[in-house]
Amino acid sequence: MASTPAQSPYSGRSALASPVTPSARPLPRAILRRAKSTLLLLAGTLALTSFALLAPLAVRAQSDTPHISSVTPTEGKCLDSITISGENLGKDKVAAVFLSDEKLDHKAVVVDQEKTKIVIKVPNDLKPGDYNISVQEGGAIYIQPVIFVVKT
Repeated sequence: MASTPAQSPYSGRSALASPVTPSARPLPRAILRRAKSTLLLLAGTLALTSFALLAPLAVRAQSDTPHISSVTPTEGKCLDSITISGENLGKDKVAAVFLSDEKLDHKAVVVDQEKTKIVIKVPNDLKPGDYNISVQEGGAIYIQPVIFVVKT
């Protein structure tokens, strides 16, 4: 009795008639797992390296923007002088100062301006209430999380 040659999973011909080349065989699972682990390790390393290189640029960009840390006094009347303290507040950075409510930005008169402080006069047209201190840098107005309360 003659035996029939086994069929190759790679072709319609028998395994004896068609030799299987090494490139046609599936890779063993261990090699696939190792390759996947290596790719994940490379991707993680690339992500961390990118973050390490780009993070200082983001911090530097933020460190140049005007930042208000306090206002003294925290409340007063129209035409009172108040001192705004912070960083990057010089004339080269801050073009104008505003007291802002939910609807409007009221421009203040700048009396004195240095890199770490600005002295302004509270605008005369303000109604009693809470106002954020805002600064203009270039064409943008940035509302700072510092409140000045206008009293009657």
